[in-house]
Amino acid sequence: MGGRRWLAPLAGMSVLRCTAAAALDLPLQLYLNSLGATPIVIGLASTLTWLGMLIGGPVWGSLGDRFSKKLLLWIILPASSATFALLAVLLPPAGTVAIRFVRAAVIAGFAPVTMALMSGASTSQQRGTNLSYVSSARALGWVLGGAMSGFVLEALGFRGTFAALACLPLLCIGFLVLLPSSPQRGSVKWSFPLRYLTDRWLGALYSGVVLRQLGIAGSFSLIFIYMARSGILISAMGLVSALPSLAQVLGLIAFGRLSDRVGRRRIFLLGFGLSALPALFFAFSPELWGMSVGHLLVGIAFSALYIGSTSHIGDVIPSERHGVMLGLFDSARAAGGVLGPLIAGAVIPFIDYDGMFVLMSGISFLGFILVLVGTRRPSELTRSAS
Repeated sequence: MGGRRWLAPLAGMSVLRCTAAAALDLPLQLYLNSLGATPIVIGLASTLTWLGMLIGGPVWGSLGDRFSKKLLLWIILPASSATFALLAVLLPPAGTVAIRFVRAAVIAGFAPVTMALMSGASTSQQRGTNLSYVSSARALGWVLGGAMSGFVLEALGFRGTFAALACLPLLCIGFLVLLPSSPQRGSVKWSFPLRYLTDRWLGALYSGVVLRQLGIAGSFSLIFIYMARSGILISAMGLVSALPSLAQVLGLIAFGRLSDRVGRRRIFLLGFGLSALPALFFAFSPELWGMSVGHLLVGIAFSALYIGSTSHIGDVIPSERHGVMLGLFDSARAAGGVLGPLIAGAVIPFIDYDGMFVLMSGISFLGFILVLVGTRRPSELTRSAS
């Protein structure tokens, strides 16, 4: 029951923070395109975003294992607002891409810190459900941000949109004040948790996440440019981009409850398997309905993958190491996010968008095979440890 005290403040912050993040992708891609940036440069913006997460995830997670997580949130949220304000200056492509990297490195701490707070305060019987509520709140923010991004951009333009988004992280401070204080963990020393990747059989899970995210991030790095080529309106793009998060709002809660009942492995395997399908819809059904179905599948797949994986990590890892291991999980996703846009941008001149989407689907499917073969059930982990 102690974990319930954290739910309302964490959920409120998550909605606002993710609304701002979700509303950024559409105007940023179109802003770079308006400056004449090439597809490889626009893809580079996504690559550096994931690179920032790759670096920031384990760093913030490790800090969260040693210091007050509430204090870290006091640093992360105002810094996030500052990066939006810098984008409102309307910098040239190089400066815009650089700010996107800095922003990603800063905000990379939000998910592992908040998830570690919730995971550490939960029992194993309730961990999946409790984590699903926080994750679902983040998804709700992505729904709101994605749905409104096109309309806000048409109403305010690039500068006004970036300035408006700068206000949302500051509003999170109201919820941050309500958050109970988290204790300082000065006795926990940082060390790379390599042994957890081997003796807890997490190496295949983390590697599979890299491949899955490579395929998804590669597909999405130029998705708005692809939809524009297909004649889809900007306002419709924003609504379609909100569909994955809309599916996650209920999907995360549903899969969180299921993972507490039927086991984590079945749930995250379902998520990995479904992740190979969206890019195929993008390739063979570029109309609005095909893009919509593909986006919905992304949300359903992520819900199962994320809540199943993070709950599994919480089950098999000591609570004092939840921060760094959850941060490392986000970094595994980020590693795929770094490579995916680079590969997508590089292959488009040779195989066009359709071929790129098929390639991304195949890479995601390889991630599913790796996780299917290389992970074990918790009961098997217990027997191997004994």
